Amino acid sequence: MTLQARADEPVTTAHETPAPVEPLHDGVSIALLSPGTTPSWTLTRLPDGLRALDVHAPGVDVEIRLSVPLGDAAGYWHPQGGWRRTLVPDWAGRAATCLVDGPAAGSLYEHSGATLLTWAAADPVTEATIRFGVSEENDTHVVHLRLPAADRPHRLLLAPRSASVAAALRPIRAHLAAAHPPMHVPDTARVPVYSTWYAFNQNVAAAAVETQAALAAELGCGALILDDGWQAYGNGRGYAGVGDWRPDPAKFPDLAAHVATVRAHGLRHLLWVAPLLLGPEADCHDRWAAAAPRPATVPGAHVLDPRRPEVRRHVVDLCVSLVRDYGLDGLKLDFLDEAAVYAGDGGGDVGHAMTLLLDGLRQELDATRPGILLELRQPYTGPGMAPYGNMLRSFDCPADATANRVNTLDTALLAVGGAVHSDMLMWSRGAGTEAVARQLIGALHSVPQISVRLDEVPEEHRETVRFWLGWWRRHRELILDGETEPGRPDELYPLVNSARGEECLISVHGDRVATLDTAAYRTFHLVNGSCRDRVMVEVTGGGGPVRARVHGPDGRMMNDPLTLLPDGPRPLAVPRGGLVSLTLTEGPR
Repeated sequence: MTLQARADEPVTTAHETPAPVEPLHDGVSIALLSPGTTPSWTLTRLPDGLRALDVHAPGVDVEIRLSVPLGDAAGYWHPQGGWRRTLVPDWAGRAATCLVDGPAAGSLYEHSGATLLTWAAADPVTEATIRFGVSEENDTHVVHLRLPAADRPHRLLLAPRSASVAAALRPIRAHLAAAHPPMHVPDTARVPVYSTWYAFNQNVAAAAVETQAALAAELGCGALILDDGWQAYGNGRGYAGVGDWRPDPAKFPDLAAHVATVRAHGLRHLLWVAPLLLGPEADCHDRWAAAAPRPATVPGAHVLDPRRPEVRRHVVDLCVSLVRDYGLDGLKLDFLDEAAVYAGDGGGDVGHAMTLLLDGLRQELDATRPGILLELRQPYTGPGMAPYGNMLRSFDCPADATANRVNTLDTALLAVGGAVHSDMLMWSRGAGTEAVARQLIGALHSVPQISVRLDEVPEEHRETVRFWLGWWRRHRELILDGETEPGRPDELYPLVNSARGEECLISVHGDRVATLDTAAYRTFHLVNGSCRDRVMVEVTGGGGPVRARVHGPDGRMMNDPLTLLPDGPRPLAVPRGGLVSLTLTEGPR
């Protein structure tokens, strides 16, 4: 989220009100600014290797300024960065954060991938505004974090310089997980999902969805999300009719029976709801209009203000009744980030209000449906949301395999507890199997969600889906629980490594060389997401004889040779959209 500069704000950080600069840690300097007082700071080394920076400015707003020499800086990653992940000038770098609009965090890194500065606010709830970027006057990269008055010290977590952004964020993620215990993640949150959204948009109906449910279960899905369109006035791709949350009687004359039918196919059933949105066409509009004074950023609706106790009670009652009345396994909670339209208006902290709402919702849903599934979506997937959702979905990126890869990996960098899910996968009916496989490979490092009309795509598409979902499920622990290293954020993660025990998965999405360290791992899975029918590797650790199992994009076995894989670089014949699994049959160890 990039913000416009305030009218009274200097163009660059070098021209802001000066404050004394002091050395902090690892080449980073600090300055503090607070009106009417002299703030102070302390730096403490934590047992996990992090440093805790505590800033003392009781009762007044404070600005924390960090700066670091540029060195060989290549980019700055932060949760709201989107596609702007290289260096920006400090007159352009702006962000605003709160519980439902991205955590306050960032990482400056060099061309080698090593970090120069990695930080995160220990409190992921409070509203904050941030200036960041290259100071042209001072040859530094700066982060200026503005925080509201508080009765306790403001704490930032600082990671030591690390080999990569992912490595620097791991201890921060673990620290925040301890501070914000995540919601339980049942096995049902870690299975492929069929969603109706791209397949049907709002043109859903019970019989058509039930047809997809039967096919999706047979292909390897374990849950279904009935998305927008199930409700009365759910049409036109806008949100002017939302607010009543009653089933459309023409589409779903008996929603409870429909849910039971889907569940009979072996799928968990989740229902889409946007509980903070209120449209003028809803029957309940007049009752709630005064509680929704601001328009949403999505078309046609206003936003209920969560700072009002009656709104929080309404949202909890609504969600609980949907789950109870229709026998649901969970909810897809959409557009919670719309609450941020009230941020900074002087009417109270939005993040704290959403915490009250979500605490109540979680407590009552747990009592209604133990093991409830709750899907959250970028940007409200940060550490502060960990207690309130166990499925963390990528932002919408229809048919964009690259965006799905980048968004899911970005989410995973600071995901605490919940299973990271892809945006729904879609493709055209006339596409080749390589194109279908590319969509699935783009979602490989997350829980895949698919959204095509499975009864209308060619059989070879279904076989491709069957193969990749089956392969994903067999290697789920490696993918979701292994240590993942995606590389530099500004390069869009073209070579992603996930490792667990003696097994290593490497997905290749460009002309990159994958390192196979045979001294560290016995089994390697190389997934070819590139546009070439080969993968370049460099073998280290002594190499040895391997069994190589090569699959095409639709899962057909292409080759199963025993071969010698000595140290050094070499190409491996792997079809685009396919994979090879290499298992050492003996080795130097």
